[in-house]
Amino acid sequence: MKRFVSILVTSFLLTSFWGPSAFAAEEKKSADIVSNVKSAILIERDTGKVLYEKNSMEELPPASMTKIMTMLLIMEAIDQGKLTWDENIRASEYAASMGGSQIFLEAGEEMTTKEMMRGIAIGSGNDASVAMAERIAGSEEAFVDMMNKKVTELGLKHTFFKNTTGLPIAGHFSSASDMALIAKELLKYEDITKFTGMYEAYLREKTDKKFWLVNTNKLVRFYPGVDGLKTGFTAEAKYCLTATAEKDGMRVIAVVFGSPTSKDRNAQVTKMLNYAFNQYQTHPLFKRNEAIGQAKISKGQEKSVEAVTSEPMSLLTKKGEKIEDVKQKVNLKKNLNAPINKGDKVGIIKLIKDGKVILESPLVANKEVKEAGWWTLYKRSFGMFTKAGK
Repeated sequence: MKRFVSILVTSFLLTSFWGPSAFAAEEKKSADIVSNVKSAILIERDTGKVLYEKNSMEELPPASMTKIMTMLLIMEAIDQGKLTWDENIRASEYAASMGGSQIFLEAGEEMTTKEMMRGIAIGSGNDASVAMAERIAGSEEAFVDMMNKKVTELGLKHTFFKNTTGLPIAGHFSSASDMALIAKELLKYEDITKFTGMYEAYLREKTDKKFWLVNTNKLVRFYPGVDGLKTGFTAEAKYCLTATAEKDGMRVIAVVFGSPTSKDRNAQVTKMLNYAFNQYQTHPLFKRNEAIGQAKISKGQEKSVEAVTSEPMSLLTKKGEKIEDVKQKVNLKKNLNAPINKGDKVGIIKLIKDGKVILESPLVANKEVKEAGWWTLYKRSFGMFTKAGK
């Protein structure tokens, strides 16, 4: 009997700490959580562990969930200092011509980045998406190239974008699994939920063209803890939703593609969220931007840069289970040459239990380090020779 109990405990620990495949295998043994959708996935944000999936690799039209990637690139530009929230963005004639969901921008009209983001996150504005794309990349086409470059960077295998909006076009597709990972990346930037979590807002508030925005994601209002992210609908895609919710320090992401009605879409996502919060818990370890060490830099105006966490890091377990004996290992790159941009990868942090890596995440530069001029390098060299002479 003792041997039997020991085997059970060992199996439970392996399930808890061997990553996404173990969780997915466990869920396949249980009854399907969702029904009447083409594909679905449920993940925990900090670890990326899959808690449930159904046809999650199937390539399907994502409709306006495309804007999750659009918002990600906007947040990256903000974080890197290439864009500010108060900057005025001018709508081109092309941006103003977008059909579908829109905030009815007129050619030449200006709104701040913050207002444009409200238009995208709450109102799913196609015109606002294109206006922001043109500001960041110069054209929508160039911005789409950035989107697909990010797809490659994230290692996604079932996504290709042809526009910033999700308007129907052949060859524009994603999958539930990939969409969850794009959302995971976006949620590194905590400010995003200040937009996606708003149920209603106004644009042009002090004018006679006051425009009321109501969030297309009704779960923001009706499910406690939901604060994003993005709905989608076209005749081909049907009703889609990538939702996120946080409860007791645990954030999860649920995605559905191809539900027949918006009501059914919300019901299926609700089932997944309930399942996650009933069955699992997280144990937070690091917040984003926590200092971990100093990475040395060659030929820079500064000799080192602070390496910080690129995202929140937690461990995931079943409800009631404790974690023990987790160690961390930090590896900083040794051959870094200036210039270094804020957010560039400078190392990696790994969490290890029983000799197994259970979680790893990039460490990034917390600021820009420019290349040193010849005079700075000369003074350094001279200083080295002087010290050597002593």
